[in-house]
Amino acid sequence: MRRIITQDQWSDYHRDGYLKIGRQCSNEELAKLQRRIDEIMLGRAPLDYNRLTMQLDSNTDRYEKVKGGGIGHQGASLGYRKIQGLEYDTLFLAYMKKPVFREICAYIYGAHASIACFRAMFMNKPAQQGSDLPWHQDGGGSWNVDRDPLVTVWTALDPATPGNGCVQVVPGSHQLGILSEQGHTISEEHEREWCPEDRIVDLTMDAGEVVILHNWLLHRSGVNRMDIPRRAFSACYIDARTRSSRKSSFSMIFGDDALMPDQVAA
Repeated sequence: MRRIITQDQWSDYHRDGYLKIGRQCSNEELAKLQRRIDEIMLGRAPLDYNRLTMQLDSNTDRYEKVKGGGIGHQGASLGYRKIQGLEYDTLFLAYMKKPVFREICAYIYGAHASIACFRAMFMNKPAQQGSDLPWHQDGGGSWNVDRDPLVTVWTALDPATPGNGCVQVVPGSHQLGILSEQGHTISEEHEREWCPEDRIVDLTMDAGEVVILHNWLLHRSGVNRMDIPRRAFSACYIDARTRSSRKSSFSMIFGDDALMPDQVAA
């Protein structure tokens, strides 16, 4: 089977902690995902909303003031900040199961490993909104799992630029390991040491473009100062043997008993 990602590209990923792999869907597929997420936000999508966790944008640029959200639909609005549980939507699940993403998981976790979904999440910075997300890592004790997830696949649903709050990273910072026991946000001291301005890279993306992110990579994002949203789909894949103190099981994506799109249709 021909590999989509070359060994040279994987070498770049190991060095930097991220790798852009271009678009992995057609114009038609991208348009369908864009329409579907708007339908979900407006409460018109054919899926079980009780499987989703939804958080409206708080219209504040300060992350510590972002509040609210819960299970199910929170009202018709295109101003949602975060929606989790998209593995239970037929279109997003089908996208998650593309061969290229299976190849990524096989490389990271092993060719014979079964793969589950830690979270399949819509992330949004609505036009002229969005909070300033501080430097953090996606791992550590706060995730309440017995092993850290190692890879996230991030797909831009709109162009992502410095003007509308694109993700910023510090290349190579995944090699530091988790900087605090609980993970997630880092201390001001660590930020000064590991996130100097001259090392920060803006992950500018075209709509439909995909970037692979190591979960330990230091990253942040700013406020959207533009009149277009910055929508994205973030899928974190895990070894299916992962156990959590918060939930009994994770949805299987690749392997025996994998979740299929027809199983989640409303």
